[in-house]
Amino acid sequence: MIILVVCREVGVREDRRLIRAMRRGSREALERLYEKYASFLLTVALALCHRLDAAEDVVHDFFVSFVASAGRVKAQGNLRAYMAICVANLARDRLRRERRGPGYLDDEIEIEADTASPEQQASKREQAVALNWALSQLPFEQKEVIVLHVHGRMKFTQIARQRGRSVNTVRSQYRYGIRKMSALLNHEVVS
Repeated sequence: MIILVVCREVGVREDRRLIRAMRRGSREALERLYEKYASFLLTVALALCHRLDAAEDVVHDFFVSFVASAGRVKAQGNLRAYMAICVANLARDRLRRERRGPGYLDDEIEIEADTASPEQQASKREQAVALNWALSQLPFEQKEVIVLHVHGRMKFTQIARQRGRSVNTVRSQYRYGIRKMSALLNHEVVS
């Protein structure tokens, strides 16, 4: 537990240092922030957009605006959570602009290379496709809370503060979303 806290503190200090350097125009600092967070942000965007091309565009747009507003980014707090919220906002805006139904990841889900048998890998792939489909059926607010909590590892209090909602509302959205996903995956009728 102590090691985790120390590692977190080292990461926070590094983030602060990188943001300060980025403000001064350091390309290396931006590259390090990109290396450190791009994969995580792509996961968040992909879970919200359900299309790899859209998720990549969202992450690209985020980094462009992040660089443009580097002078306004505060070097305090949880940068990872801040970035996840920004990406969620951009994903929401993109989905509003597109005004289309949710897409699916069918061919875009990657199963981690491991020692699992082909049957186990196929089973993991089927589960990932099913989970993605169920997540895509949720209202954006529920989907956003689930993604930020599960993928972003944000606490409900952090999500509530960033979203300007009460903690009880965020918890309810999470609970209703999980319940609806479970019902969809179990082929139950959901209203």
